[in-house]
Amino acid sequence: MFRHIVLFRVWDAVTDAQIAAAMADLRRLGEHSAVAEWTIALSTDTRKGRIIIEDGTFADAESFRDWRSSEHHRKVADRMAEIADWWVGDHHT
Repeated sequence: MFRHIVLFRVWDAVTDAQIAAAMADLRRLGEHSAVAEWTIALSTDTRKGRIIIEDGTFADAESFRDWRSSEHHRKVADRMAEIADWWVGDHHT
């Protein structure tokens, strides 16, 4: 299995409506056939700002690469770059 975890630190000027739209886009990324498990959530810990959590599981690194190279992923990544910075953690389980 392959895990892909992203923490999006949403910029302070971003509205709640923009966050909701971004989370909807992120949730749709989980509909890709390569995704085994998919969670999108807003962190309950706001000490460092608003954080969107993306937690995905894939069968293997090749499935992950197929997903990551999809047009839909590129479009969502571009949108997220307009509202947040992020940190990625990828690893084999």
